[in-house]
Amino acid sequence: MSTLDQFRKETHDWLVANCPASMRTPQKRSEGVYGGRRASFPNDDAKLWMDRMVEKRWTAPDWASEYGGGGLSAEETKILAQEMEALGCRKPIVGHGFWMLGPALLEYGTEEQKLEHLPKIARGEIRWCQGYSEPGAGSDLASLRCKAEDKGDHFVLNGQKSWTSDGDKADWIFCLVRTNDEGKKQEGISFVLFDMETPGVSVRPVPLITGESHFCDTFLDNVVVPKSQVVGEINKGWSVAKALLVHERTMMSQIERNMPKPKFSTIDYAKNYLPLNDDGTIKDALMRNRLANHLMRDQSIKLSQQRAFEEGMAGTFDMRVSTIFKYISTEEKTAKDSMVADMMGMTGAGWDTDRFTFDEYTKTYEWMSNKALTIAGGSSEVQLNLVSKRGLGLPEK
Repeated sequence: MSTLDQFRKETHDWLVANCPASMRTPQKRSEGVYGGRRASFPNDDAKLWMDRMVEKRWTAPDWASEYGGGGLSAEETKILAQEMEALGCRKPIVGHGFWMLGPALLEYGTEEQKLEHLPKIARGEIRWCQGYSEPGAGSDLASLRCKAEDKGDHFVLNGQKSWTSDGDKADWIFCLVRTNDEGKKQEGISFVLFDMETPGVSVRPVPLITGESHFCDTFLDNVVVPKSQVVGEINKGWSVAKALLVHERTMMSQIERNMPKPKFSTIDYAKNYLPLNDDGTIKDALMRNRLANHLMRDQSIKLSQQRAFEEGMAGTFDMRVSTIFKYISTEEKTAKDSMVADMMGMTGAGWDTDRFTFDEYTKTYEWMSNKALTIAGGSSEVQLNLVSKRGLGLPEK
């Protein structure tokens, strides 16, 4: 037995012994564990599962041990993900710290910043939010105006950030601010970190179509941030921001992989809700065509992502493909949600669990909430522009 085969067996056995049965079932988004100072858990098993994975150092398996990680190789990390997926294990803890800030700190942070923040993320002790978009600076993020005034050993921040995911629940924020108004707009931006309880920070939740308020407006009124909390060079934060967006788009392109396997497949929904011929095929030719096209596109995306992973292992990965994956994956996810809703008919509009099953309610919720996927992390239109310019080298208008 090879070393990796032995690791796979040991990983499988450990997961079977340590992942509670309730943590191997599909979950609502509201049941995700984010950690932090005000951490909440849907049940005791969720807390137990997080604690066990923290102790195993598998919440961030590929981070170095000094940063709270498991020190696993890329292949070992892949095997762990495969075994968790095969067993239906929920992610023990999720959030912006793992998906975005952690990788950015590993690349751009000082050693002091890494030792300060990464172990806390890995242990679930801190929850992060993102301060990028502003009113008038969303798709054209480089036009941001949130001002950081230089006061010697610190900056004083004033301005507003929009679409701050779970800003009312987060402990700290990674934020883009303008530190120079002269020259090219991308060259006057800095990337700073600060506690959401810093005096002058206020948050206002924004109601969404689902009735929830995942997003917030964040207001900064003379917020003091020490220069030691700048990641990368002052006025060079655009490089950090772009690197972080690559990780965000990669995460969003794999959003379904980050969730436990659903109870039913798209084929199951077709069989359960659509009229069938005697041979079991779908009567509606248009719906049959939509399902076949989805299955082919979905398989193509998975194979392309696997190819990109293998290229990464060989040291030839092109970071530009994250933009392509973000576009095609989120567009396909929203198209699938619409297709399933159409399959379910009026049942696909279920909004209470008294008259509809929990799964029917969940599919309606996903259909509404997942529309944001083609906007968050850079809209589909922006991604197409990036693919055109950077991927294909086409001239701008």
